[in-house]
Amino acid sequence: MTTIKSNKTYTVFVKKMLICVMSIGVLLCLGSCNEKSQDKEKEDFDIVLLKKNNELQLSGEYEKLIELNVEYLKKAAKMEYKEGKALCYLNIAEINISTENYEKAFFLLEKAGDNLKDSESGYHKAVLYDDYSQYYSYLNLVDKAITYNNKAFSYIKTAKESALTKKLIPRLYLTRGIFFATKGWFGTSLKCIMKGNELENSVYSNCMVAQYYLIRNQLDSAKVYMTKTNEMVQHQKASDVESFWVYCAMGYYYSAIDNNSEAEKAFQKALEINVKTRRTYSSKVNVVYKALAELYKKKNDGGKAYYYLKKYMEEENRMASARLTAMNASTENFISEMKPESDWHKSDLPLTIALSITVLTISGIYVKKTIETQRLKKRTLKEETEELKSHVKIKMLKEVTELAKKNDSAFLMKFKELYPEFISTLLKINPDLENSELAFCAMLKLHFSSKEIADYTFVQHRSVQQKKYRIRKRLHIPGEEDIYDFFDRISN
Repeated sequence: MTTIKSNKTYTVFVKKMLICVMSIGVLLCLGSCNEKSQDKEKEDFDIVLLKKNNELQLSGEYEKLIELNVEYLKKAAKMEYKEGKALCYLNIAEINISTENYEKAFFLLEKAGDNLKDSESGYHKAVLYDDYSQYYSYLNLVDKAITYNNKAFSYIKTAKESALTKKLIPRLYLTRGIFFATKGWFGTSLKCIMKGNELENSVYSNCMVAQYYLIRNQLDSAKVYMTKTNEMVQHQKASDVESFWVYCAMGYYYSAIDNNSEAEKAFQKALEINVKTRRTYSSKVNVVYKALAELYKKKNDGGKAYYYLKKYMEEENRMASARLTAMNASTENFISEMKPESDWHKSDLPLTIALSITVLTISGIYVKKTIETQRLKKRTLKEETEELKSHVKIKMLKEVTELAKKNDSAFLMKFKELYPEFISTLLKINPDLENSELAFCAMLKLHFSSKEIADYTFVQHRSVQQKKYRIRKRLHIPGEEDIYDFFDRISN
């Protein structure tokens, strides 16, 4: 009996142990499934957010982009998904970087970093340091940019392979290549850009390779990648922003090989995209205006060169003002929509206060910096304008001088273009001056000697002296005043 009871007790014990083990197994399985479900939810969060964010960024719809990230910031807070929150901050930081709103960009980068402090996600930390590298690149702190690019690479190596990591890795290579080129490390730069292009093989990556070869003045290699990039634009669905930069690169390429007509066409296509989109990214049209000014200067078309130089500086000023207004307004909206702790998460309460204080503090600094930047740009415009005017005037002076030497009938007409007020000033002194006399005065204005005037107009030297005497009387030039000094004082 004792043995039977013992067996029954043992059997009950085994059954209970089996039930216990099975229960633990079920709980572990449920926990694992729940963890996988949460991981899938977070991954979907990232993919959808980045896809929508990228579309709005390429279209230049920055207000909608900020609204999107506010919405997803709230979702991430409810999910207690700190990496998701960091991604929202980084998205808004990126747009502030690209629009030169550096103080706000840095603040948002720091907020993202705070959320990723204890994170084990290699991908999100790689994105953070990639954005830091872009930030320092815009500030021309290339060494710091390279340091943060290295950090991004070290973290992306720890991330599990996914569609997002596959997209980020080639961009890290391309960015590194650009940084190295800036430093003059062209060998390693090319390796990085080629590696990025091999992994991505997009319109953008091929355009970057072409740009590298253009910088290195290796025009045959540049042509290969420009051709490939152009074909991709024609046959694939490229964004307006990608097409804009491709046409810019094509313009630079054709300009480099002195095919000015094709360069002009490419730059004009870039302008057409700008007119079509009127977006902030495409409004980097200032680089096109600058390139066209240089192109027409090279073609000795001073009028168009001056026109596009003015357009370049007007666009610079307009963009700076528009960026400041739009980004301040959008970021203010972003701040105001951030609800306190009751609707969000306790750790977010100080964020609203911190953002408000920061905006009040840095807006004054940013405005001051913008004003200083505009002053510098205006000074640069003045210098470039004077240089361009000088270049145009020298070219026209040479042309007018050649016409005078040939005794060409077009001389006086071209001279009027060079010195538009000169003839009218003489006619105010004496309205009865004849064209032959005006032409003679024009030659004196150009400082031709009596002998040169005699040679070019096929008259004797004595006849030139007699004409000088007659001009003195008709223009009331005092006998003691040098005739050349008189004409030098006449309005240009």
